[in-house]
Amino acid sequence: MNETEKIQVSGYQVPKKNQAVCGDQYFYTHTQDYFVCAMADGLGSGEAAFEASSAVVNVVKSYHSEDVHSIIQRCNLALKSKRGAAVAIFKIYFKSQELVYSCVGNINFYLYSPSSKLIYPLPVMGYLSGKPQVFNTQRFSYQSNSTFLFHSDGVKLRAIKGLLSTVESLEEMHIRLREYEDNRDDDFTFIGGFIH
Repeated sequence: MNETEKIQVSGYQVPKKNQAVCGDQYFYTHTQDYFVCAMADGLGSGEAAFEASSAVVNVVKSYHSEDVHSIIQRCNLALKSKRGAAVAIFKIYFKSQELVYSCVGNINFYLYSPSSKLIYPLPVMGYLSGKPQVFNTQRFSYQSNSTFLFHSDGVKLRAIKGLLSTVESLEEMHIRLREYEDNRDDDFTFIGGFIH
């Protein structure tokens, strides 16, 4: 769990049933100026999926100060000769109250504002594998006291807006999301938080 004056965030993951390692990986960090978060879902499951998703996380750890478009391009290059991965990255700029988001593959992101607006960028089909790609980077403004949720396709949720409009703490978010854990048929990973 990580708390600053500007953001509260927490992540959780568990591997697919009968797998020793998780093919999903995530990373987040913040500075005074921004918060950056990335999730990678390696194709398939097990060690090869873990290797692919870990390559993405290592890139984001090293280059999180760059813009989202540059980071996802670097992630793509890191996956050359690996299995491939669905990848999503977002970066929150505190001063401008702007969120920049880019994704390839079936990773879901939701941003819920106090004015009851739900932002849900539609997932882009495909995955990163080192081949040249055009990346769609989107920008959104956000309100203070917004809630976000970021999850891999192993998390099968219903009534997202109802969840995000009513949770009041990271602990409550974890409890409610983990209700879906026992029904998983894939790696199960989520990151949730509050932007102040």
